[in-house]
Amino acid sequence: MSNYLTQFLLHWGVMALALWVTGAVFKGITISDTRALLVSALLLGIANAVIRPVLIVLTLPLTILTLGLFLLVINALMIMLVATLVKGFKVSGFWTAFFASIFISVFSYLMEMFIPGGGVVFTPVHTPGTVMI
Repeated sequence: MSNYLTQFLLHWGVMALALWVTGAVFKGITISDTRALLVSALLLGIANAVIRPVLIVLTLPLTILTLGLFLLVINALMIMLVATLVKGFKVSGFWTAFFASIFISVFSYLMEMFIPGGGVVFTPVHTPGTVMI
């Protein structure tokens, strides 16, 4: 398997696990079956990769005005969008999606720290003729 496919499957698995745990923690989120869980994780990843950056650019003045807190609203809207698209994935309301998005973000970040290459890695680059401090 290629490295990109492996990383994709690992991140998809982390997102599915995060959604599953979120469904267990929050009473307002229900996931009916495994198919709904996997499709929701896939669509949430696609929405976060495609739609979310467009919304961030379009709402940049509001995001700056709220010191970045509006990004939490965008995350909640992504979860609500996926809930409307996937049969079997239900979110009871905006505030449930809001707090669930915070939980999913923290949980995914913590889980991806354990994936090789998943966390933030700083690799210093040494150019010949320069002094590294």
